[in-house]
Amino acid sequence: MERWRTGLREFDFVLGGGIVPGSVVLVGGEPGIGKSTLLLQCAARLERAGIPTLYVSGEESPDQLRLRADRLTDDARGVHVLGETRLEAILHHAQALACRVVFVDSIQTTYTDELEGAPGNVGQVRECAARLMRFAKQAGPAVLLVGHVTRGGGIAGPKTLEHIVDTVLYFEGEHTLDHRVLRAVKNRFGSVDEIGVFEMTGGGLLPVADPAATFLAGRATNISGSAVTALMEGTRPLLVEIQALAAKAGFGTPQRVATGLDHRRLAVLLAVLERRGGVACGELDVFVNVTGGLRLAEPSTDLAVLAALVSSVRDRPLPADALFLGEVGLGGEIRPVAGVERRLAEAARQGFHRVFCSARSRIAPGGAAGVELVALDGIGELARRVAA
Repeated sequence: MERWRTGLREFDFVLGGGIVPGSVVLVGGEPGIGKSTLLLQCAARLERAGIPTLYVSGEESPDQLRLRADRLTDDARGVHVLGETRLEAILHHAQALACRVVFVDSIQTTYTDELEGAPGNVGQVRECAARLMRFAKQAGPAVLLVGHVTRGGGIAGPKTLEHIVDTVLYFEGEHTLDHRVLRAVKNRFGSVDEIGVFEMTGGGLLPVADPAATFLAGRATNISGSAVTALMEGTRPLLVEIQALAAKAGFGTPQRVATGLDHRRLAVLLAVLERRGGVACGELDVFVNVTGGLRLAEPSTDLAVLAALVSSVRDRPLPADALFLGEVGLGGEIRPVAGVERRLAEAARQGFHRVFCSARSRIAPGGAAGVELVALDGIGELARRVAA
């Protein structure tokens, strides 16, 4: 299958190797996260590679876009820019210029004369997205849409918008941090749950050369409450630091604060730790933070959260070269995780030599080369062996 590569390695990786002709890609994210900057950089690189593009902006004037383009390290002078929100005019100019890739920023500002109602309502968003999909399939250009995000974190407009398009990407990150994560949640032409990591600079977004090591930068190894685990984001293992702080409650009911982790999952893990592991946390304020702005969604990180909590309660640092992998059940048992060989290989590459995991983990011969496996049966054994 032919694909158009933008030259932004992480962007092409998330798409599955590049932009597929005739596809429709929806890019969502919070305001100011960098969606327009990313797509303008893609347009500049495609134009420079000889692929005609059209950047349609319904939220910014061409003069404003020119100011942004002047700040980019990528030369965007060859990109055709159209300040338009009417769908019929957008399609007319895209056909007249014989564009191969059309960027629409954003779908919520686009409207068609065939329907009544203001731009952004359910009918307008659905009809405009459907007509852009038909245009892409019949005429052959790829269409990339920008979608606003609601307070709940989903793309604004009807849920069918995600069903219409071929690929849905979410641009995530904290405004106070330099790193941004591009995540694929739907992809008809590649793997889902792949992520790309970018660094926000004054000249635009730069792909991160080694995403697996990015989230461990600046880690302190001589303090208690710090544990490292390995996430599987699609086919890519990432190492991430989990920090925990347990302190005596100053007043009233002890607090439970989690950043990057579901607070309900934290409550479950604390109950298991106290009941099955014998580590009292009932009178302590507990704070858990996942560094780098990532969110823990898979249960394979349970063991690392509990190891960080035990370390903080006992005020003893964990081994600097230790990694923790395992799902924790309500009975205190530690269960094996999927994709363990790839996680172990990445751990060895990043300099981790000991991996605490379930005693029931099945590892292929040679899959643990370079690391020492410390098998654990339950939380009680973790509490005895870690930070003892």
